[in-house]
Amino acid sequence: MESAYLTGRFLLAMPGMQDPRFARAVIAMCAHDAEGALGVGVGMTIGGLGLHDLLQQFDIAPGAAPDAPIHFGGPVEPRRGFVLHSQDWGGQDTLDVAGRWSLSGTIDVLRAIAEGKGPTRWIVALGYAGWASGQLDGELARPGWVPVTGDEALLFDTDADARWAKAFAGEGIDPRLLAVEGGTA
Repeated sequence: MESAYLTGRFLLAMPGMQDPRFARAVIAMCAHDAEGALGVGVGMTIGGLGLHDLLQQFDIAPGAAPDAPIHFGGPVEPRRGFVLHSQDWGGQDTLDVAGRWSLSGTIDVLRAIAEGKGPTRWIVALGYAGWASGQLDGELARPGWVPVTGDEALLFDTDADARWAKAFAGEGIDPRLLAVEGGTA
């Protein structure tokens, strides 16, 4: 029996999402339970900001790290960083996300990546999407969001601008065919 909670799954904005911050959003759900939910956006990057820029702000030499794009994780705390990564590395605050990927939010993961000792696969994001107790459940009862299972390839092997369409396609859905009456939440 599948859990009603979405930890370890992806949340996709339906076409026509009224909130422009979430248009074509792909959110990796890192926590969802009776207390609330937290997800990190992985469907859009922040133009003009790369990992080397971020490392420089922390006085970390880029070393072995490629200058990967930084993702718009969400509108909440946009100056707070998160790294979604493979489970082959763990730090002082690393959270296992349903056995599918890990989430770290302290500088130790950035240092490890720069030193070539971090996780083999990773995505860096600024900000997150958060919901209070019952808030996401209420939003899911209205048109606006589609939860999907997705896979590691969607998270780590797909360009940010292709994730939304690929996630829908992975569920056998053509997002162009989704009719939304009166807009969405």
